[in-house]
Amino acid sequence: MNIGEALQHQLEELVADCGLELLAVEQTGQGPRMVLRLVVDGPDGVTLDQCTDVSRQVSAMLDVESPIEHAYNLEVSSPGLDRKLYRREDYERFEGQTVKVRMKPSYRAHRVVVGQLLGVEGEAVRVAAEGGDTLQLPLSEVFETRLEVDWKRLFGEGKSRR
Repeated sequence: MNIGEALQHQLEELVADCGLELLAVEQTGQGPRMVLRLVVDGPDGVTLDQCTDVSRQVSAMLDVESPIEHAYNLEVSSPGLDRKLYRREDYERFEGQTVKVRMKPSYRAHRVVVGQLLGVEGEAVRVAAEGGDTLQLPLSEVFETRLEVDWKRLFGEGKSRR
C-alpha cells in the first residue's frame, strides 16, 4: 500500500502538531491483518502518552479519510534504542555512533558492517568498520542501518545483578 503524498503530508502535520516528528510510515502484512506503523520521535524522545495521543488523532483522521479499504491495526511507536536510520539527516545526526549496516543481497562486497558511523559523503555512507577499514557503502545498496546498543555501558560492565 502506498499511502500517497497527500496523506503522508497530513500525517506529518498531525504528528508535528503533537510536538513530534514523523520518521516513517511502515506497513506489514496484507488484507485485514495489515499493520500500519507510524514511527515518531521528539527532541527529548517520546513518551507513551505522546504515542497514545498521536494514535487517537491519527485513528480519527484515518476514519474520516478512509484510505484503507479493509481492517488494519494502527501502531504508533518510538524508534527505540536500536533505532533505524531512515534519512540522510539521520546519518549526519548520529555521526560517531556505532551502527550495524545491512546491505541489499545485490551488494556483494559486504553483507553486514558494524562500526563507527563517519557520516555521508556524496551518495555513500562512511563507516569505520570494526576491523579497522574505513568503508564507503553506496546508499542505494543499503538495506537497513540501525544504531547498535552498548548494553555494557547502559547497565554497567561487571556490576552485580542482585
